[in-house]
Amino acid sequence: MTVALQGICASKGIAIGAVSVLVRGQHDVVQYGLPRRRVEKEVARFEVAVQVAKDQLRGIKAKIPSNVPGEVAAFMDTHLLMLEDSELTSAPIAHIRERRYNAEWALKVHRDDLVSVFEAMEDPYLRSRKEDVDHVVNRIQRALSEQATPRRPVGEGRLAGRIIVADELSPADAVLMQHQGTVGFITEFGGPNSHTAILARSLRIPAVVGLHQARHYLRDEDEIVIDGRQGVVLLDPDANILRHYSRRQRDLQRHHRARRRLRRAPVITKDGERICLQANVELPGDTKAAADVGAEGIGLYRTEYLFMNRPQPPDEAEQYAAYTAVVKAAKGAPVTIRTLDLGADKQVDGSRPGAPLSTNPALGLRAVRLCLREPALFRPQLRAILRASGKGSVRMMIPMLSDTQELMQVFQLLRECRAELEQEGQAFDPQMPVGAMIEVPAAAVCADIFARHLDFLSIGTNDLIQYTIAIDRVDDEVNYLYDPLNPAVLRLIHTTIKAGRRSDTPVAMCGEMAGDARYTRLLLGMGLREFSVHPNTLLEIKHVINSSDISELIKTTRRIMRTSKPSTRTALVDELNRADPPDED
Repeated sequence: MTVALQGICASKGIAIGAVSVLVRGQHDVVQYGLPRRRVEKEVARFEVAVQVAKDQLRGIKAKIPSNVPGEVAAFMDTHLLMLEDSELTSAPIAHIRERRYNAEWALKVHRDDLVSVFEAMEDPYLRSRKEDVDHVVNRIQRALSEQATPRRPVGEGRLAGRIIVADELSPADAVLMQHQGTVGFITEFGGPNSHTAILARSLRIPAVVGLHQARHYLRDEDEIVIDGRQGVVLLDPDANILRHYSRRQRDLQRHHRARRRLRRAPVITKDGERICLQANVELPGDTKAAADVGAEGIGLYRTEYLFMNRPQPPDEAEQYAAYTAVVKAAKGAPVTIRTLDLGADKQVDGSRPGAPLSTNPALGLRAVRLCLREPALFRPQLRAILRASGKGSVRMMIPMLSDTQELMQVFQLLRECRAELEQEGQAFDPQMPVGAMIEVPAAAVCADIFARHLDFLSIGTNDLIQYTIAIDRVDDEVNYLYDPLNPAVLRLIHTTIKAGRRSDTPVAMCGEMAGDARYTRLLLGMGLREFSVHPNTLLEIKHVINSSDISELIKTTRRIMRTSKPSTRTALVDELNRADPPDED
């Protein structure tokens, strides 16, 4: 009998194969005291383990296939940087010397301290970064316990055509699995925003995460099917199910080949309306992926990665070099650089020692609020962005504005930075466009006011939906309420689009809703004409746009906006997509 197990979609696609359960050595860390004469030997033992972990990661990085996107190596570099960061290694050494802890226990204590900070975060992306801490710490623990590899190593060479089942996987594991021909993976823990999930999407490996007790239900050699989009795993599929999913696999392969032919095609609807379709990027390697799918520019360049996993923030020179590299890679296409979007729950720069953790960081000191509170953090970024504008078409975007007073403060800092650069003889674009993320309901309601002061607006649906419905979308208890079709969300999106149209201010959308093909026609019918999406979804969105007639969408869109019944809204969205339904993967 076929059994269906429900997890969380991490990477879409269909995988069919036999299970290989990845069993890692268990690190039952115990505490024991050290005599004073052994303290320095224990410090040396810890330092050797850290070096072994570094050597392992460098070896894994050397095995990355040449055809793998550049961001894969960047994830390896992130873990290497953590291993080289004195913040990670100095505290355990201090515990060994001051408390005479054994190395394993000293590392565990520091790991628990770090993870407690990450777990207090509201932002799901930042909260998922605790997994990086665990991956790095576990690698050191394995070295300390002389268990440097799992009992069934990922890189063993016997995984071609297999589906991996594990408690969790690191980005290094994902790289080696792809190199060995693994067709999919399932983990008991993890979320869709983890580095491993992001890598799986980049590598197009179907994956389901958060399937609790997966190793209890799935055994070596079990035949299973992964339906990545639904987050479903089918155990012991019968012949009919296998035929169905095999047919879907073949259809998907044909689909992806057809979409690749759209790379250089213009983005234009059937009734002749041009649509701007750009890409979201985070890592420098993403710019190549954006160019490869024909993105018309960078609609969202996240700058947070520059500030992560380091004790001090990047200085102006480092930021200028990073931004300039992206601008040059864009080859004249516009690049929208979002200013720092981190919160008080994540100390990235050491500039606020002792600052209390916010009881609700999502509503606390984050994004532009933090930047305005800490000019020493914000001014170098503003100067670096302005200088980068002298190298190409740059736009600056401010996250989480909720009041025009914040905007006026940003403008004042920009004026001061422009004056400084002018006096120093530094080149910059004095007319660099400045826009804002509309992701706070207050900003959406007052979008007409913001539009009068700004050059463009971009709707960030991820936070807008959470704030509007007052839920955390990664909280298992309430995430069923996370609904882009909630009428309040749709009204705020429509309000923002109309406000931009009235003031002739361009309005884009860069949140996940923009990259979900189910909503493309609805957004077109609401008046959206600029999309910014992940490179992996761009060609699918282009296909839907190019096969749409906006004049035929408006009537159904108005019905969706008027209805109060969730099932009716869903049915009407399906009706919008029925003529040429977007492929589900």
